[in-house]
Amino acid sequence: MSSHILVIHRWHDRYALYDRYIDHGAHRVTYVCTDLGANSVPQSAAALHVVSATHDLAEVMAAVTDLAARFGSPDRVVALHEGDLDTAAAVRERLGCAGQDPTGLARFRDKLAMAETVAEAGVPAPAFADAPDETAVRAFARRHGWPVIVKPRRGSGSRGVVRLDSEEDLVLLRGTPAEPRLVQEFCGDAVFHVDGLWTGDRLGPWRASRYVNTCVDFTEGETLGSVEVDDAALLSAVGEFTAAAAGALSTEPWVFHVEVFVGTAGNGRPRLTFLEAGYRVGGAEIPFVWREVHGIDLMRAALEIQLGRSPDPPAPDEWRTAGWLLAPAPIPAPCRVTAWDLPTPSTPGEGPYAAIVPEIGQVIPRVPGYEHVGARFRFQGSSAAAVERAIVSTAAGFRLRCEPPVSADVSGPTGSHG
Repeated sequence: MSSHILVIHRWHDRYALYDRYIDHGAHRVTYVCTDLGANSVPQSAAALHVVSATHDLAEVMAAVTDLAARFGSPDRVVALHEGDLDTAAAVRERLGCAGQDPTGLARFRDKLAMAETVAEAGVPAPAFADAPDETAVRAFARRHGWPVIVKPRRGSGSRGVVRLDSEEDLVLLRGTPAEPRLVQEFCGDAVFHVDGLWTGDRLGPWRASRYVNTCVDFTEGETLGSVEVDDAALLSAVGEFTAAAAGALSTEPWVFHVEVFVGTAGNGRPRLTFLEAGYRVGGAEIPFVWREVHGIDLMRAALEIQLGRSPDPPAPDEWRTAGWLLAPAPIPAPCRVTAWDLPTPSTPGEGPYAAIVPEIGQVIPRVPGYEHVGARFRFQGSSAAAVERAIVSTAAGFRLRCEPPVSADVSGPTGSHG
């Protein structure tokens, strides 16, 4: 009898190509997804159950119960979006099916547990402590100095991240949600992200990228970009550092998105400091540029791991350089697009190779994450310098106009794909 594979899914765009990864004819593949996510569920799915939110465990379990009654209890549960990892782990635990349970996931989702794991392995990282209240933050700052960073122990992107420059800033914490938090020593070095596969004992294919602006800047209305690194000396240091961090967090295969502070040590060599890691494919346009520019599908690798396999895709003989750019909506979502303009690059080849821009009249929904933003762009080129020029030029030239919608009803984004 064929196996029942349950997929928890929320993307509108085709970040993951499930019908390429799983034979939907040989297996009963069912989906629990949001209304927006239904757009990218394969037509060959055995069944589709729409929920209002895939991170709502009670609602997802009700859907799973219905699907299990029809197709049998799932043999495997798959979730590729960071926001659904906890749900999938809890579903596996309740069903008693194979795969990562909440205990196995904890060090990737609880940033305090993550920091403790990395520190125990000797990987350089900022000083940290649990931050249950203002008293704990004040005591930490007295030991390590101001400024400090306080952030949720669970969360993605830059949600809830607060910089406190002095004791007077502790009042900023009073307006944040009541949830477990972590306090860390501030590090002013540039933030890079490293994406790829840890095979269990070594690095598989991986790429290091430098953010253009920061994730925090993006939450404040600035563009957010990223360009892959082509500096051989820096890549050597980053590779060694990433292997140490990835191996500390797991001796099993996993697809990683590791964020690293990169500065310069006194001897002129790179100074690398661990920021945090995600047990998943990087967000924004990372899955697309890996498939389209590098010919590697990290989503496939992540899914295969959740099916109990050990992927080891070959790296290309020669890496091209890729990058991406996100432009925020000019007013808070939901908002309706009234106009946009993207000038033709003055230098041929310095524009994006793909642009996902909302259609006039489309409502950008209020959805967390980097998919439903003002616009998304992808780039490729022969060098990091060339890709960064294209990113900066596009960010400077792109204009998007929006207005509050007549109704917050969202029929689902479509957009223009270059």
